[in-house]
Amino acid sequence: MTTATAEAGPDRRLVVTAFGIVQILGWGTSFYFPAVFAPPIVADTGWSLGLVVSGTSIGLLVGGLISPKVGEAIGRHGGRPILCASSLLFAAGLAAVGFAPNVAVFLLAWVVIGLGMGTGLYDAVFAVLGQRYGREARGPITTLTLFGGFSSTICWPFSAFLIEHTGWRVACLIYAALHLVLSLPLMFAVSGRRKAAVETAAADSVAAAHESPPSLRNERRVFILLATILSIAAGVGSVVLVHFLIFLQSRGVAETAAIALGTLFGPAQVGARVIEQLFGSRYHPIWTMVACCLLMTLGLALILSYFPFLVVAILLYGAGYGISWIGRGTLPLALFGPARFPTLMGRIAFPSLIVQALAPSAGALMIERFGVDATIGLLTALALINVVLIALLWAMCRAQLRTEP
Repeated sequence: MTTATAEAGPDRRLVVTAFGIVQILGWGTSFYFPAVFAPPIVADTGWSLGLVVSGTSIGLLVGGLISPKVGEAIGRHGGRPILCASSLLFAAGLAAVGFAPNVAVFLLAWVVIGLGMGTGLYDAVFAVLGQRYGREARGPITTLTLFGGFSSTICWPFSAFLIEHTGWRVACLIYAALHLVLSLPLMFAVSGRRKAAVETAAADSVAAAHESPPSLRNERRVFILLATILSIAAGVGSVVLVHFLIFLQSRGVAETAAIALGTLFGPAQVGARVIEQLFGSRYHPIWTMVACCLLMTLGLALILSYFPFLVVAILLYGAGYGISWIGRGTLPLALFGPARFPTLMGRIAFPSLIVQALAPSAGALMIERFGVDATIGLLTALALINVVLIALLWAMCRAQLRTEP
């Protein structure tokens, strides 16, 4: 995108801060929702825990299915209509959850929340930032993930407070209202006018052509390989997040101690993202993904050990998972350039979000059928495969990497 276009809008720090606040609320009321809400919902309604938790999987699946179209829409019309629609969809879905008289309506509400996830979480906002700032979007993307890293830290205790004082249904309605009175105005204010996006499309395409990296050989293979790497990282990460306490308890850690150790995961994510924020401009984003794959592999391998190595395992794995979201946004931008980034971001998100949705259930089946150790072993093997794949991606793209400053 042209510098003039980018500068015409709000200050970059204001834009990223607004997007970051919305990400905290979006992740806290979708991906992190069941951790606090599921127990009181089950206790109040008698619905099974599996069905209640499956709402999040439905949301992720819907978000993945629509992501290619979302990317295309952002590329064609700009970010404002998509991101504002996300706030409305989140509000409608959460209100439906709060009023749900039965589990069928509850799960249908998660379809609506899934539409909100697909139009308003990281992948959609990454596309908007790439469209607005071009190759300079790496810094804003990294900063945005710093905000997102605090989602569970902020929303889990706030959700517990709301549920304790108002009940889970009213808590859902309060969150729905926050999407309307907080997220929607912020998105409208900083996401840019649709008319401006359409009017400047031709000029931006010319400017993006000058910004674009050298053409890749075997570009389709590079795209498929990158999508595979990101999907494996997302799938492994999803299984570990959902079953993390079970993994720790299988190593002889008591439940309370496992919860205490689990609190290290968030700071590890944020700490790694801070390092990326400070030093990321000095190297190509592919090295972010190399570090991600190595750290996740080492962390998973160490989970098979015992305390105190479990502390190291959590820190390493959390750091790797944390920067995986940065690589998810910055590496496609660096490899393919800003002109096609919104559309390609949607296509890349499609398989990874579907894998992320289905992985926890697959992990539960693995644990029940083969045990925890075998499940961790399989996840470690998949993470190791990702190390091989990222090395292959580096080999395929090394000519372009040599041209990077």
